Amino acid sequence: MKKNISLITICLFILVIIITGVILINDNTKEQTKVCFQNHCFDVELAAEPQKLSRGLMFREQLDLDKGMLFIFEKEGEYPFWMKNTLIPLDIIWINENKEVVFISDNTQPCEDSFCPSINPEKNARYVLEINGGISRKINLVVGDKMNFEIE
Repeated sequence: MKKNISLITICLFILVIIITGVILINDNTKEQTKVCFQNHCFDVELAAEPQKLSRGLMFREQLDLDKGMLFIFEKEGEYPFWMKNTLIPLDIIWINENKEVVFISDNTQPCEDSFCPSINPEKNARYVLEINGGISRKINLVVGDKMNFEIE
């Protein structure tokens, strides 16, 4: 009887360790990559699933200067963005499937009204990059610049 209780206890302990490890691995594997324009790189979170695509950087109180979020859409098209529930100014950069910048909304301010207008560059894009407001101007990013990144 004592052996059975000890064996059950050991099995439960091992199971808890395995489950904890799986949870930690899943939590620490945020989808991230590095996006670069010439000599300026950003560590970005990837947003490709519907939940991340719709939430983006909403409710973030700060964003490190070398960080951002890259939205990845299944196909090239027009993708309007807005600043609802966004707390920090952002540069929103639309990039086509050839990884060329097609439009930049520089230093886009948070929306403080109940109605938040969309920003629609009316350009086809496959990717949209959000970084801290004003950074694209500081690094002299312009339409036509190429973005480099790899998704692992």
